Amino acid sequence: MTVRVQQFERVLTTLAEVQRSEARDYSSFSVRGKRFGYFWPRTRTVGLKQTISEQLALVAERPEVFEVQFTAGGFGWVVVYLDEIDVDELGELVYEAWRLSAPEELVEETPFTRIARA
Repeated sequence: MTVRVQQFERVLTTLAEVQRSEARDYSSFSVRGKRFGYFWPRTRTVGLKQTISEQLALVAERPEVFEVQFTAGGFGWVVVYLDEIDVDELGELVYEAWRLSAPEELVEETPFTRIARA
């Protein structure tokens, strides 16, 4: 079970209004100025916005796949190891991270079923 970088990027292209910013060691992803994710190529990890309860549940269930990144603004961010997850589960988590940041009208225009078919 592993997710290729191209698969991760394909999931991102199915979401509305994703802006990508490049830094020296990572890329970050936002929707209408609100950050929802990060990607670190060197470590093949993704950081995703989640609810705090989801962050804690993911890390408790499978610490080999997830780790706590940080908490901020009432959200819990998780690090996801691409070598330890499948593309369907990653797609769900990316969609959830995006949904937590996107305005309601974008979420209504971009249902999860569209992501699941990507």
